[in-house]
Amino acid sequence: MSGRTTKLLIPLLISVFAAVVRAEVRLPAIIGDNMVLQQGMKVRIWGEASAGENVRVTFDKKSVSTVADAQGRWQVWIGPLNKGGPSELTVNGLIIKNVLVGEVWLCSGQSNMEWPLINTINGAETVAQATNPEIRLFRVEHQSSSTPLNDVQGHWVVTTPEDAANFSAVGYFFGRELYQQLKVPIGLINSSWGGTPAEAWTTHDALLSSPELKPILDRYQSSLNALPEAKEAYARALAQWEEKNLYLDAGNKGEALGYADPSASTKDWSRMDLPKQLETAGLLIDGAVWFRKEVELRESWSGKDLVLKLTPIDDHDVTYFNGTKIGATGRETPNSYMVPRKYVVPGTLVKSGRNVIAVRVFDSAGEGGFSRGGAMSIGPNGDGDAQAISLRGEWDYKIELALEPKRPDWGTRPEAIGVSNQNNPSVLYNAMIAPLVPFAIRGVIWYQGESNAGRAYQYRTLFPVMIRSWRNAWGHEFPFYFVQLANWHASKAEPDESDWAELREAQTMTLREPQTGMAVTIDIGDENDIHPRNKLDVGRRLAAWALAETYGQKVIPSGPLLDRFNIDGDKIRIRFKHGAGLKTSDGGPLKGFAIAGEDRRFVWADARIDGDTVIVSSPKVVKPVAVRYGWADNPIANLYNKAGLPASPFRTDDWPGVTAARR
Repeated sequence: MSGRTTKLLIPLLISVFAAVVRAEVRLPAIIGDNMVLQQGMKVRIWGEASAGENVRVTFDKKSVSTVADAQGRWQVWIGPLNKGGPSELTVNGLIIKNVLVGEVWLCSGQSNMEWPLINTINGAETVAQATNPEIRLFRVEHQSSSTPLNDVQGHWVVTTPEDAANFSAVGYFFGRELYQQLKVPIGLINSSWGGTPAEAWTTHDALLSSPELKPILDRYQSSLNALPEAKEAYARALAQWEEKNLYLDAGNKGEALGYADPSASTKDWSRMDLPKQLETAGLLIDGAVWFRKEVELRESWSGKDLVLKLTPIDDHDVTYFNGTKIGATGRETPNSYMVPRKYVVPGTLVKSGRNVIAVRVFDSAGEGGFSRGGAMSIGPNGDGDAQAISLRGEWDYKIELALEPKRPDWGTRPEAIGVSNQNNPSVLYNAMIAPLVPFAIRGVIWYQGESNAGRAYQYRTLFPVMIRSWRNAWGHEFPFYFVQLANWHASKAEPDESDWAELREAQTMTLREPQTGMAVTIDIGDENDIHPRNKLDVGRRLAAWALAETYGQKVIPSGPLLDRFNIDGDKIRIRFKHGAGLKTSDGGPLKGFAIAGEDRRFVWADARIDGDTVIVSSPKVVKPVAVRYGWADNPIANLYNKAGLPASPFRTDDWPGVTAARR
C-alpha cells in the first residue's frame, strides 16, 4: 500500500469509527441541541449505549467517565454549573451544541397551561416580538402509558416567533418575566394536556398509598371490567352531549361548488397566514372554512408518492390534492383538534410545477382552524423533512358556512374511557413526567383543576399527594407554584354553593405544603370561556412567587390570603397574610362578602377596610358565625393589597359543600 493511499484511508477510518461511536451512544430527547442546564446544582446526564461501553461526557472543559451497565444504561453527574454559554456538551463522539446554563422550570397542567401564546390578548404582537436567544423552549408531545416510559417526544428550540407562537402562553410569560428580572438563561419545559385530571399526573404508588384516593383506582378498575357496556353507554352520552353543545357538520357543500378544483379561481377569496386559529385571524365564527394553497413541485417528484403534513386542525378536516380527496379526520378521531395531520399523496396525482392543496376545516365549537405547533410541509416519503417544502405562510381562504359561536358546557362532557385514555390514573405521569425526572430543574409551575372541580374535597388530598410524588421522584423539595382557578360562568344574584369555589379552597389548602405558592386569578377570567385570554398576568403572578420565594427578591408574591378571624358581637373581623395596604380595585365599597348565623344561611354583607383588616356585618344577621368572600363560580369581588394583587376567595366555615360526598 502506498503512502498516499494510507494517508487517504486514515481520515476515512477515523470518520467511520466516530460514526460507530455516535451510533452506539443514545441520549434522551430532553438532552439535545439548544438545551438549558440548571445552574448551581449537580446535573445528571444519562442515556443508553452498548452494554459495557465506556462513556465519556465533557462540558466546560471538564470530563467525567462511566461504563454502561448490562442493560446498556449509563449516567454521570456534572457540576454544579455556573450560568453562561453557549457551550458544547460531548458524549463520546456525539456533540450537543448551543447549550446554556441558567434556570430551568417545568410547566404542566391542563388546557390553560397548554394554551398557546398566539391565542392570547395581543397574541400576534407578542409573538412577533418573541425573539430571545437566551430563552429556550421544549414542548413534550402528548403521550399516555400504563407503565413509566424512558423518553418523551420533543426537542429544544431557541425562542423565535415561529416556535413561541404555539408554546404555553403562561409558561412563556413566566419565563420572560424571570429573564427580565434575573438576566440569566431560562429553560422552559411544557408538559401539559388539556382536559386532564390531576390523578393522571400522579404516580400509581402515591395513589395507592392514600385511602382517600383509593376510589380513583377502584373506579378505574371497575371501568376496565365493564368496558364493553361502558363504551356503548359512553357513546350514547357523548352523542347526546355533542348534539346539545356542538354544531354537527351537515355536509360538505364547498366541494360541489368547486372549492377543491385546482382550475377554479380564488380571486374572491381572502388571505390568511397559517398556522393560525380562525378567531386569532378575526373570524369569530363556528362552521366551515376552506383553505387553498398553490405549491410548485420539483420535476423529480412527478409521479412519486408524497407525504402532506399539517398541524393539528380544530376540529375536523377534509383534505384534497389537485381536486382529489386524500384524507380526512372527523368525529371518529378522539381529540381530533390536537391530532397532527399526515396524509399520503398518491403519485398519480403529483406533477411537476403547479399543484393545489385544499383543506376544508369544520369548527364545531370553541377555537377553530390550524393550531399549535407541528409540521406544515409536503415532500417525498422517507426523505424526512430535509427535502420537504414548507407550507407555512399565506393561504387563500373562503367561508363556506358561518355560524354563531357556541358556548359548550365542557364541565358536563362525558369522561372518555378505555385503557389508552389520557384521563386514566398515572398515565400522563408515566409518559410525560417520569422520563423527565432525571433532568435537573429549579421548580414547577402548574395550572390545572378544572377537570377535578366536581371532586373538590378529594382534591384536598390528591393535589398535595401529586406534588409530593413528583418531589420524591426528583429527590428534592423543589418550589411548586400553581394557579388558582379563574372566574367562570355567569355571576349569581345571591350567595350560593359552588364546586369551583370549593376547588379553589382545596388549592388554597395546598399552600400548607412547603415551598408552594398560588397565583390568584379570580379577577382575570371570562364568564363565557373556560380559557381566559389574559395569560400575561397569570405568568407574572406566578413569577412573583418565584422571584420572592425562590430568588429572594423584595417582591410581594400574593394578594391577601385569609389568616384568621374573630367574632366581636354582631361583627366579624378578618385578618390576612400579604394584607398590607388593603384597598378596592375600583375605589368603591367592598364587594363579594357574605355572612351567616347559626342557621347557615348566607346573605350579602356590609364590609369595610379597617387598617389591614376587614370588618364584616349585616343587619340581617345579629349573631354571625361565618364569613365567605368571593365564594362563587364567578364572584363580583374587589379586595386587593398595595401590590395590586387580588385577595383569594375564602370561607371561615367548614360546612359540607356540594362536592363533599363525591370522591
